[in-house]
Amino acid sequence: MDIRVTLDGNPVEATLNDSPAARDFAELLPLALDLKDFHGVERVAGLPRKLDTSSSPEPTAARTGDMAYYAPWGNLALFHQDGPSASADLLVLGHLDVGAARLGRAGRITIESAS
Repeated sequence: MDIRVTLDGNPVEATLNDSPAARDFAELLPLALDLKDFHGVERVAGLPRKLDTSSSPEPTAARTGDMAYYAPWGNLALFHQDGPSASADLLVLGHLDVGAARLGRAGRITIESAS
């Protein structure tokens, strides 16, 4: 699923996968979120509500550029470095085609559906 994403006002290529959580995330769009650093590995922001995590795929470790949902906190995570080992609490929603340095400095993200 294609989406329109800007980081600090600059567009980046992005896609969402077809998981139930990603489809539920798409229902929240459009979103504008302020990002904060989390442990020098990811940029995080709270979402307006928790996502549906039923029928979630097998956990995978997040990679640089992945957009993920951390279920216990209900937040969006953008990884600018490879994440920790796979966790059932972390669901990859999609991927941003952007360099790690730019992603690591991002302070604001806007996300809209492409259609």
